[in-house]
Amino acid sequence: MESFMGMKAKAEALDAKDPLGAFRERFVIPQGRVYLDGNSLGLPARDSIEGVLRVLEEWKTLNIDGWLEGRIPWFNLPEEMGRRMAPLVGALPQEVVMSGSTTSNLHSLVLTFYQPEGKRRKILADELNFPSDLYALASEIRLKGGDPATDLVLARSKDGSTLEEEDLIALMDETVSVVLLPSVLYRSGQLLDMERLTRAAHEKGIFIGFDCAHSAGSVPHRLHDWDVDFAFWCSYKHLNGGPGSPAFLYLNERHFGRDPGLAGWFGYVKEKQFDMKIDFEHAQSAGGWQLGTPSVLSAATLEAALKIQEEAGIDRIREKSLRLTDFLIELVDGFLSDEPYEYSIGSPRDHGRRGGHLAIEHPREAWRICCALKARGIVPDFRPPRVIRVAPVALYNTFTEVWELARALKEIIEKREFERFPKERSAVS
Repeated sequence: MESFMGMKAKAEALDAKDPLGAFRERFVIPQGRVYLDGNSLGLPARDSIEGVLRVLEEWKTLNIDGWLEGRIPWFNLPEEMGRRMAPLVGALPQEVVMSGSTTSNLHSLVLTFYQPEGKRRKILADELNFPSDLYALASEIRLKGGDPATDLVLARSKDGSTLEEEDLIALMDETVSVVLLPSVLYRSGQLLDMERLTRAAHEKGIFIGFDCAHSAGSVPHRLHDWDVDFAFWCSYKHLNGGPGSPAFLYLNERHFGRDPGLAGWFGYVKEKQFDMKIDFEHAQSAGGWQLGTPSVLSAATLEAALKIQEEAGIDRIREKSLRLTDFLIELVDGFLSDEPYEYSIGSPRDHGRRGGHLAIEHPREAWRICCALKARGIVPDFRPPRVIRVAPVALYNTFTEVWELARALKEIIEKREFERFPKERSAVS
């Protein structure tokens, strides 16, 4: 087995022949820091900054005419960004639109499909999902006259970190109307078998959708081919759109004739939107599920960010992402798992079951280790009770940075650097 220092030479050799290495120069890399939190907030592309300045200039010079005369007319921006996004998730161009936030899109889509009737009154989700989704589902059940205590079914985890598809499928019975699951679990990074789950739900006459916030931009999907009914995701994680950048939604084309669960004027048939008629006529595309006016300034970063994704290719991004996380697993297993370190990997090791980030677990001091990492200029994030969450992003992180993380984890224990920090965590972790 190679020595720990020998693994640094291995990292440098991998960086030297990395086919995606040149993309790092197209991002603003924080000086003196190793940024590994792209699963929470991606770094800005240099061209994204120019995109914001361009839209500001259009606002300054074109004023209201920017809606039709901007380089990308603001009026058509949601559909254009959806068209650019669609290949990254395996959708048809008309099945994706830029719109709102993840939670507003969840509401719009789930309320489209959740029509409790007879015995079919339940929504199936899981206890490991991002809590915002569960808050929204509970509110939707109440809106339809139900009780979340009985009508929101949460699949349980056997180990507190992962889910088994068999357990999820077993809960898909004649009482379930809609299933909503994450594509990738936010704590552990587990990637669910979306194709299998979709097929199982449809065999039971159940609609199914996915929150793809932790997979869009890092994991290839084939939403249309898998016949997924609906999905939604943010753009500020692996897509690098910036804090609060607009979200996206996907709707399978076979559902375009349905009435949106929530209606707003930007969902109106595009050619008639300014007719200002009282009766709502929604666009026969994912665009029909838009609500209000798009956030043009917030979206100005996305053109450049999606261009980089297109150039790199989602398959190549996925390949490097897996190699980066494999390398980190190798370092933890080989050098950091025994005493006194006691680190372990809380993410699936199988490529088919792992997303773009890793959960490194410590039984007692995960929070204070995170603080010590940040003091060293290495940026992860923390998820209670014991997860140090890291995302080596294929477009801008290096194998050498992964080795530097491992060295820091090693030395923080050896020098007991974590003891300098309080056990109480901060409001944003």
